Amino acid sequence: MLVRMSGALMRGLLVALLIATPAILLPEVTSDQSQLVVLAALLAAFLTFAEYNSPSPSIVEFRDAAPFNRMRFVTVFLTVFLLTAIARGGSDLNSMSQGIAAIGTIVGNAIDFPFSPVRLIVLMLPHDASAEMIDEVRSAAGISYLISLIAMVAFGALVRLWNWPVRNGAFNVWVNLPLFDPTTGGDVLYRLQRDARFNIAFGFLLPFVIPAVVKAASDLIDPVSLENPQTLIWTITAWAFLPASMIMRGIAMSRIAGMIEEKRRRAHQTAAKDAEYQAAW
Repeated sequence: MLVRMSGALMRGLLVALLIATPAILLPEVTSDQSQLVVLAALLAAFLTFAEYNSPSPSIVEFRDAAPFNRMRFVTVFLTVFLLTAIARGGSDLNSMSQGIAAIGTIVGNAIDFPFSPVRLIVLMLPHDASAEMIDEVRSAAGISYLISLIAMVAFGALVRLWNWPVRNGAFNVWVNLPLFDPTTGGDVLYRLQRDARFNIAFGFLLPFVIPAVVKAASDLIDPVSLENPQTLIWTITAWAFLPASMIMRGIAMSRIAGMIEEKRRRAHQTAAKDAEYQAAW
C-alpha cells in the first residue's frame, strides 16, 4: 500500500510540474495566469494521485503495462520544456535556447513543404502575422513534430523488439483497458483490430485536420491567438502529441489483438491434438 501511494504521489507531482513548467520558466507571467496554472496543476495532480492510488482502474489505459504511459508523459514533458525554452529565448537569450531554436528551425524548414502538417499550421496563422511569429511557430511545430515521431518509432521498436507488453508479465485486459468492455459488441478480436485501425488512421490525419478546421472556423469565431507564449506552447504540444498518442494507442491495441489471436490459435491446435489423440484410442 505504501509503495502504491508513494508511486501515485510521485506521478501526481510530476504531472503538476508538467503543467506548471511554462508558468515557472517564462518571464512576465501575470498573476491571473499564475493562479489558473496553479489550480490546473493541483487538479491534475489530485486526479493522477487518485487514479494510481486506487487498486481498481478507472479511466487511465495501460496503467500496468509499462512503459507506455511513461513514454507518453516524457514526450509531453520534453515537448513542453523545449517549446518553453524557445519562447524564453525571445526575452532571455542563452545558448540552450539558441541551440533548441536552431534545431527547430532546421526541422521546421525541412518539413515545411506543400500540404505538410507544418505548412498547414503555418497557414493557420492570420494574414497579418509578423515574420518573427511565423518563424517561431514553424520552429515550434518542427521540433514538437520531431519529438512525436521519435516517440512513435521508439514505441514501435519496443513492441517489435522487446515483446511489449508480455515481457513484464501477464497482461490483464480489465486493468489496462478499463473503458473496454469485452462482453459486449461482438467478437473481442474484431473490436480491438477495428479500434486499432481507427486510432492509427485518425492519428495520421489529425495533424492535417486540426489546422484546416481552425482555419475554416476562423471566419465564424475569433481564431486562436498564438502571440501569447503559453497559448503557443500548449497549442503546438496538443497538435503534435494527440496524433502521436492515438497512433501509439492503435499500435498497442493491434499488439493486444495479435496476442489474443495467437492464444486462440494455440488453443485450437491443442484442442485438435487432443481430439486426434482421443480418436486414436
